Amino acid sequence: MVTLMRVTWLPILLLLLLQSCRGVKTASKYLIGLGSYDITGPVADVNMMGYANMDQIASGIHFRLRARSFIVAEPQGNRVLFVNIDACMASQIVTIKVLERLKARYGDLYTENNVAVSGIHTHAGPGGYLQYVVYIITSLGFVHQSFHALVDGIEQSIIQAHNNLRSGSIFVNKGELLDAGVNRSPSAYLNNPAAERSKYKYDVDKDMTLLKFSDDEWGAVGSFNWFATHGTSMSRTNSLISGDNKGAAARFMEDWFDQNSSGNVSSEVSRGNKIPRRVSDIIPVVENYHHELLELAASFESSSGKSTTRFMSIARRVRSALRQADRPRFVSAFCQTNCGDVSPNVLGAFCIDTGLPCDFNHSTCGGKNELCYGRGPGYPDEFESTRIIGERQFKKAVELFNAASEQLNGKIDFRHTYVDFSKHNVTIPEQGGGTNSVKTCPAAMGFAFAAGTTDGPGAFDFTQGDDKGNAFWRLVRNLLKKPGKDQVECQHPKPILLDTGEMKKPYDWAPSILPLQILRIGQLVILSVPGEFSTMAGRRLRDAVKTVLTKGNSKEFGSNVHIVIAGLTNTYSQYVTTFEEYQIQRYEGASTLFGPHTLSAYIQEFKKLASGLVKGHSVESGPQPPDLLNKQISLLPPVIVDATPIGVKFGDLSLDVPKNSTFKRGDNVTVVFWSACPRNDLMTEGTFALVEILGGKDTWVPAYDDDDFCLRFIWSRPAKLSARSHATIKWIIPKTAVSGVYRIRHFGAAKSLLGSIKHFRGSSSAFVVA
Repeated sequence: MVTLMRVTWLPILLLLLLQSCRGVKTASKYLIGLGSYDITGPVADVNMMGYANMDQIASGIHFRLRARSFIVAEPQGNRVLFVNIDACMASQIVTIKVLERLKARYGDLYTENNVAVSGIHTHAGPGGYLQYVVYIITSLGFVHQSFHALVDGIEQSIIQAHNNLRSGSIFVNKGELLDAGVNRSPSAYLNNPAAERSKYKYDVDKDMTLLKFSDDEWGAVGSFNWFATHGTSMSRTNSLISGDNKGAAARFMEDWFDQNSSGNVSSEVSRGNKIPRRVSDIIPVVENYHHELLELAASFESSSGKSTTRFMSIARRVRSALRQADRPRFVSAFCQTNCGDVSPNVLGAFCIDTGLPCDFNHSTCGGKNELCYGRGPGYPDEFESTRIIGERQFKKAVELFNAASEQLNGKIDFRHTYVDFSKHNVTIPEQGGGTNSVKTCPAAMGFAFAAGTTDGPGAFDFTQGDDKGNAFWRLVRNLLKKPGKDQVECQHPKPILLDTGEMKKPYDWAPSILPLQILRIGQLVILSVPGEFSTMAGRRLRDAVKTVLTKGNSKEFGSNVHIVIAGLTNTYSQYVTTFEEYQIQRYEGASTLFGPHTLSAYIQEFKKLASGLVKGHSVESGPQPPDLLNKQISLLPPVIVDATPIGVKFGDLSLDVPKNSTFKRGDNVTVVFWSACPRNDLMTEGTFALVEILGGKDTWVPAYDDDDFCLRFIWSRPAKLSARSHATIKWIIPKTAVSGVYRIRHFGAAKSLLGSIKHFRGSSSAFVVA
């Protein structure tokens, strides 16, 4: 009887066990949605944001910029929205206007409390989109095209993410990446207490934290990761719009996934119409397809410029939404964290005149900071350095992505507040016990701010580590605004070069009210900070928040909590160093706007947010930041008219490939078209440049466009005020390009004297890649 019962119940138990296992695998407590949209903006005439170099004017595209979003929601509860933008930093006015649009579209579903917009810190994007004066001086004021490209693109990426919301799971993984960042201000780092430094193996954070998003039906649909390294692989003299190393890593990973997941991309071009495998040049492919194609290429000569529509540029784009499959497109974002003192120029800083290492304390060469430059791993080729640092992040992300197994579980929650950092009371502990009450200060920049960094040195006689200043520049400063005694004492030992927090004409020069935010997804906590934290400042903030979250073996978190800092988020307020680093007054300390106790203020307020998160209490919303959009001044001249020589049409070739040309992988193919100013049409979600491969006898298939690392679109005028212009398209043939017949095309838009816009296209002669 007992044996019979065991036999009878055994299949039932096995069935229940099987159902239970299936439940563990497929049951999801979250809804997840991801989206991505073009935010490239104007690629000509506009000053680039980051280096504050007035001579760095955009003149083309290295590869396009994107906004990438994820939403995680409880089916009947809270949700959080995180947007990673290929821009130097977030902007208060951009965030305000995005939130207004979300309010109009979704009501109270997405607000300042649960929405974070974070910049990757590329120094190769168009400027002019921040609302405070000091950040738009070099861009000749506010640039409406830059601003609208960001607001529109962020909104569209969020709409995609919202529409893609489906049941899914999130996995987290963490690992060390050792060769993608070095400390560019080690003398300041060494001023931190030795006992504190001894707790860490490196003087920069080497950990990458990655989220893997998995749809219940489709499987993996995206990944977001946080890793600290500056977006300064591209130098202060570069003029091509670029996402720098993090934007490159995102492009590499999205292409890697697309080409290794569904199998819907052929690895070769057959004699028929199969789509070629177009890849970023770091992804290995074996090609066996080769023909003698010169005779076929000779039958396709260059075409003169022709009228077209904007739709053609979008439709021919390699990653066009018009050709997407039914499943959501894979979205990969490489987010920024506490990168304040972390440089991607990992070979170190050297003097360009002698080749010797720069002075350790001041980063000078013979007393001059202008001669001291950091070297990337591809030195002297900044494009190669960008590729290498991007590739290193990409490869680590793939490793973490493939091995991710810890699933996020638990509440979705958030806390947000605004804090006026210009006069905030802070209670700090004193050595030996007790506390002391101090204050933050109105924003101010020190003399060493003007010295720049080894990633992009400044000019004149400014040096890092200057805690004295000099009489001449004080005189110049006083013509703008002489700081008062209280401000000088508050900011000590920073010698004030620009008293930006007290400069209000024609409107605010610097922010004072800053957003602080915590987003929670299960055991993951994201600290949204509006600036660039140094390595040790970030460590102190994370540790302080973790102490609150795990205090008393909190049932909410326990000891298993992952904390990441999302830097440059929701607005921008420059740097945050430790108190000890501030004393040294290198660039980062001189750019810590609110004085030596800035970090203590952050820690104090984030501990309050964390406490509210644990206890389920609300927090004060704080004072609202200003909306200065209607006060903005724009001095960038508009495009007046485009022209070509008599007898030449827009899209005609000025330089074609040689007849009967054969190129090999690694060669540079260059063609030049008569063109028009790219500001006439930003070609959002389209392309200015396109490489096509011949499939069959007469079908041209898109292979590479201006969102590919290997294709460069370079725009130029023969003279500054000339109405004529050229578009130079350079294709560095990747090692993975398939053999075949190719041609290069250009899309553009010309403005007439009456203001009308006409789109055009042109094509090079065909050539062979063998």
